This record gives sequence, structure tokens and C-alpha cells, in this order.
Amino acid sequence: MTAYDALMAFQHTTEALGQVAGRLGWDQETMMPRESAGQRAEEMAAMESVLHARKTDPQVAAWLAEIDDASLDTVGQAQMRHIRKSYARTMKVPADLAAEIAKVTSRSQGLWAQSRADEDVSGFLPVLDEVVNLKRQEGQALADGGDVYDAMIDDYEPDMTAAELQAMFDAMRPRLVALRAAVLAKATPVHLSGNFPSGAQMKLTRKLAKTFGYDMSMGRIDKAVHPFSSGSGHDVRITTRTSEDDPFNCFYSTIHEVGHGCYEMGIDDAYALTPLGRGVSMGVHESQSRIYENQLGRSKAFTSWLFTEMQAAFGDLGVSTADAFYKAVNCVHDGYIRTEADEVQYNLHIMLRFDLERALMSGDLAVGDLEAAWNDRFEADFGYAVDKPSNGCLQDVHWSVGLFGYFPTYSLGNVYAGCLHETLRKAVPDLDGRLAMGDTTAATGWLRENLQQYGGLRSPHETIQHASGMTPSPEPLLAYLEEKFTALYGL
Repeated sequence: MTAYDALMAFQHTTEALGQVAGRLGWDQETMMPRESAGQRAEEMAAMESVLHARKTDPQVAAWLAEIDDASLDTVGQAQMRHIRKSYARTMKVPADLAAEIAKVTSRSQGLWAQSRADEDVSGFLPVLDEVVNLKRQEGQALADGGDVYDAMIDDYEPDMTAAELQAMFDAMRPRLVALRAAVLAKATPVHLSGNFPSGAQMKLTRKLAKTFGYDMSMGRIDKAVHPFSSGSGHDVRITTRTSEDDPFNCFYSTIHEVGHGCYEMGIDDAYALTPLGRGVSMGVHESQSRIYENQLGRSKAFTSWLFTEMQAAFGDLGVSTADAFYKAVNCVHDGYIRTEADEVQYNLHIMLRFDLERALMSGDLAVGDLEAAWNDRFEADFGYAVDKPSNGCLQDVHWSVGLFGYFPTYSLGNVYAGCLHETLRKAVPDLDGRLAMGDTTAATGWLRENLQQYGGLRSPHETIQHASGMTPSPEPLLAYLEEKFTALYGL
């Protein structure tokens, strides 16, 4: 057995253990008994210790020293690129710090959920302070004297920097603010009204998942406080949530998570349980969930099909035509919640979080001042005050589990989706006709063929460029939004 073969066999087991750890997290969010939180924190810490030990095993260093990457094929070289980078990063983080982060974030997640339910920020901030301090230590270890926040971003979007993200946001903000102002000056479309029982929502949401290509023989849909996807290969699970007065919350959360899930399911089976066998970055991952949810799921064509499906499931919806339904789906409206934000305002929610978490990591913002800072910034950006913590700094799970540097990848995903959608429209000229019949196969098939199957073979930038044929830029997204909402609101 060559050194490369031995390393890949070892890596296969490490990847499998990582999937087991992920399943523990999925269970904690969906089915774990409430009183199990303390024990689960210990279990998560133990798994992290095992994984850290494998990733820093001296034998890995010996294999890496022996392998000549140039002698490998393209796939082998890509595998080595990921393994070498992961090894270098893992070696910088002390094992006891990695285990402590896993333990504290597991406990923090439960406290966040309880504080959110209780509308009590004070119950969460002490443990968040622990998380911030631990993640800052990790970032400092990874940064080697460089920018701590850049080191954190690299975990989710390799080779991206805060400076590049800031430039992207600076280019986007003026046009988004101008479009929002123009739209909000117009009359608000009619909202849905009616009876939308949770059971009926879950029945239709499973049909929607299958309509977008989610394979239920390799997945499942459960409820969670915060929708998410988990797993890869032949075990990819998603969650959603229901609100009996807002079925769109359920349906579009589902379509969004199906985009994530289909990316993982669509990766070449030959890459399973290897570094290439998962999405290459969170920005690219988000491009799949956002194009499924927005450019496809909120299109005029697809909503005409969804309108008939919802009428069959719920009866009177409070809107009587497919055109009125389309406007209701795409209503630009005031609101606090990022995951429920319309396409025009969504990225403004990300900009708020990007600035706040950079300040937390740099030490410019104390955790104890987070709620006030959030509320002040939200009112300045959106023009109205936050009414309760669950609509403010407690609405997202990310900081409770230490995902600093993650939020900006949501906007990157929107930008990438804009590029992909522009190319997809040219590649599938009858796309609207297909979507109007509830047929997404041409679109999802194009995404699988041109992007999803390759997993981590290329860098994030190269992945989007290969699929779309263009250098990633916010311009296609902004043009799409301006064209769509100008027509919708008669601007």
C-alpha cells in the first residue's frame, strides 16, 4: 500500500467519525430529551478529542512527507490540498482548546434555545462570553499574527478575507437600499389568510422537497427551532419549522434546506467519506440553497404551480389569482427575522451581523453590550425598533455554537446564485414553462451536472467560475433583483 492509499484509508475513517459527530448535533436539535444536554456536551467533547487526535496523528505527518502531490492525478492532488490544509490548521489548535470549544458550544446551544424561548438575553450572555473568548483564542492560534477574523472566515469560505467581503458589501448596499426605498413607497401586496394546520404544511413540504429532487430514501425532514441540513452522501437530513399563520415560513425554509441537501446528495459517490465528498465552502453551499429557494422557488412560473397545490391543501388562501399569490410570495415587508426576509432586504441583515461579529472578535464590542449594539444598528438600518430578544440578537443559533465568520457566506451564496442563475437561464431556455408545471428537473439537473457532482474538487471561486462561466460578481444578483422587483411593484 502506498503512502497515499494509507492516508486515504485513515482519512476515510476520520470522515466517517466526523459524520457521527454531526449526527449527534442533528439529534440534539431535533429529538434529544431536554435533560440530556449536559451528557451530550460531554459526548460532543469526547468526539472532538478523538477527531482532533486523528487529525494531528504523527503518522499523518509521515504520510504527508512521503507523498509527492505532483505524481497524483487531478483528484488526488485535490484530496491532498484539502488534507494538507486541514492538517496545518488543526496542528495550530491545542487539543484541550478544541475539546473545550466543543463542550461549551454544546451547552451554549441549549442555553440559547431556552433564553430565546424565555425572551431573556441575560440567561445566554454569560455562556456566549465563554464562547467568544474560546473562539478568539482559536482564531489567534490559526491567524499566526494575522487577522483573527480572516482566519475564522477561512473555515467556511477558503481564501476569502474580511476586506474582500467589505468591498462586496460596499458595492451592494447603495443599490439595495435604493431598491428597498422605492419598493416600500408602494402599496403592500395582499398577504395570505386562512387556516394552515401544521400537519398539512408538513405533508405539502415533503412533496415540495421531492419536487426539488430531495431523495427521501437517503434523507428525512424533521422540525427544529432553526432550520438546517446535516450530513453528506447517502445520509443527508434536513429540518424545517411551521407557523400556522405563515405557511411560507415552512415551505421556503424547506426548499432552502433541500438546496443544501441536494448539493450533498449530488456529489460523485467516488468522493464519499473523503475531503472532496462535501460542499467546497459555505458560500457555494448557500448558492445552491438560495437559487433553489429564490430564483427557482419564488419565480413567477413556479409560484403559479405552488398556488394550485396550496389551494388543494388549504382551500381559500385569501388571494384569488396566481399573480396575486406571486406578489404575496415576494412581498417586501418590514420584519426582524433574517430567515424570513425578502430578497431585497436579506443581505442587509447579513451586513449587520458581519459588522457586529467582527467587533466581537476584535474586542471592540463587549458581549455584555451586544443586545444594545444590535438594537441600535437594527433601528438605524431598518427604521424601527426591535421589540423582543427573539426578534433581535437571540434569533440566530450561529453564535451560540461558535460559527463566527459564517454569516457573510450567506451573502456570498446570493452573489454566486446570481451568477449561476444568469447562466442557467441561457442553458435552459424553456425553464419557465417547466417550472410552471412543477418540473424542476432541468434546473436541478443542470446544477448537479455543472456544480454539485464535483464537491470539493475545485476552490470555491473556481467552482462558481467553472459552472457559470464568469468571475463571481454581485452584478448579476443586483440586476436580477432590480429587474424582478421593478416589474413586481411597477417602479
